[in-house]
Amino acid sequence: MHRHQISVRTNGKGLVDITKELEQWIGDIAVDDAMLHVYLQHTSASLLINEGADPRVGEDLENWMAREVVDGDALFTHREEGEDDMSAHVRVALTAVEATIPILHGRLGLGRWQRVFLWEHRHGPMERRLILSAWD
Repeated sequence: MHRHQISVRTNGKGLVDITKELEQWIGDIAVDDAMLHVYLQHTSASLLINEGADPRVGEDLENWMAREVVDGDALFTHREEGEDDMSAHVRVALTAVEATIPILHGRLGLGRWQRVFLWEHRHGPMERRLILSAWD
């Protein structure tokens, strides 16, 4: 078992491609065929595997999510950290904070267009921590 922690800085709502950081670590530990588990230690950001070739996909996902889960919705009473506080928690409940990806021949076993993203659900810049675990 190999374990590592990384930090990712975000600039507010939207997708941050973390694929290169994951691939770099896979190269550093020199595993050939294994499994990678990525766990995000936060309740207001999530992980997503989706298309990475066209940045409009991320924009469309963010626009759709903003329509479905509105910041400051009167339904929400939890607002200790601002109008985007509870909406960020709901967005995480609808997505995921972990992903498991096969490692094949020393590379992430992603499909041709797939990338791994940290999806920030808060307005302001954040520092997000992830735990990476690989085993064969």
